[in-house]
Amino acid sequence: MNRTKNGTLLDDRDWSKLTRGEQIRSLELDGYLVLPDLLTPDHIARLKAETAQLNTVGLDYSVKQQTKGSVQFMGGAITDLIAHGPTVGFLSELFGDDVVFMTYAYARSEPGHPGISFHTDGQPYGSAIFGYEGSCPWLVRVLYYLDDLTEEVSPFRVVPRSHLSFHADNNPYKRYAAHPDEVMVTAKAGSAVLLNHKCWHGNFPNVGDRYREMLAIAYRPGWAGPVEEKIAAWNPDDVEKLPASVRPFFIDRNTRKWEFAGGNKPANMASDAPGISPSRWDKNNRASLGTITPGEPGLSFPN
Repeated sequence: MNRTKNGTLLDDRDWSKLTRGEQIRSLELDGYLVLPDLLTPDHIARLKAETAQLNTVGLDYSVKQQTKGSVQFMGGAITDLIAHGPTVGFLSELFGDDVVFMTYAYARSEPGHPGISFHTDGQPYGSAIFGYEGSCPWLVRVLYYLDDLTEEVSPFRVVPRSHLSFHADNNPYKRYAAHPDEVMVTAKAGSAVLLNHKCWHGNFPNVGDRYREMLAIAYRPGWAGPVEEKIAAWNPDDVEKLPASVRPFFIDRNTRKWEFAGGNKPANMASDAPGISPSRWDKNNRASLGTITPGEPGLSFPN
């Protein structure tokens, strides 16, 4: 960790050096992860050719934040990105379950964008902004950046490990303008920030001279459905038109695996569960996202 010229903590880790276990640790414990170099320059160019055709709208707090929701059925490279192999491969290992697609949106931060306030995407009883998607107990939002994420051009901001707090300040229906422990995250175009949806995050203002594009896709484990089965069903005709590689992720978004009447001693209980063992963070296998070597896990903060 170093500091920017404005004194903000900058997470400048070499993310390419994290092992798979360290990647999982960062997302689970710190609340976020950068997967660098997921998209080639050619892939970015194809996505940008399609995002240039989107009819966007400004958000209520600024016309400098242009967005377009529900882009999953646009076709082409935008739709194909849902099944991007390196990303969904990581999520499959992280979840140990079905990878369920939830939402997909485009966002463009233009010069003068004031930044996004600290908030969480996880809201256990649902909300007007996130609907019942936010009530899922676990969800990961993948933020693909199509332009360099620099200190001047709306970098990601996060309060590491904030999702772990029991305190009333962690009431997910609150919002904050800033936080003394916030961290700035920058990344190269083609990288993605993966976010634990309960972690407090936002982005900084765009004080640069160019815009920054981003595609945000939310996924969750198959077991972790919403608190109420009120998320709109996919139109079967729309799903049928999707590429074969994308269609498996369009499981019913209300799906959940639970047993309200489960007993204390069910039959055939397992005696091992690697997915909840702390040793899952110690796996030194190299990630299938590129050439990496073991690095230092987690965060360290300057005094």
